[in-house]
Amino acid sequence: MPSLGPTELIIILVIVLLIFGVGRVSKIGGELGSAIREFRSNFAEKDEKEAEEQPAESAS
Repeated sequence: MPSLGPTELIIILVIVLLIFGVGRVSKIGGELGSAIREFRSNFAEKDEKEAEEQPAESAS
């Protein structure tokens, strides 16, 4: 599978802008960023809970 270079990425970006428009693309980008931040924070909370539970289990 060939890799995408900068020229191909620019062409894809221009096509997306033509299809959706600048306002809608920025809104989608903002929502995607919020979703990624929420996913990372939930993942970090899960890791912290598992780290807290692990020493308690090994002490028994």
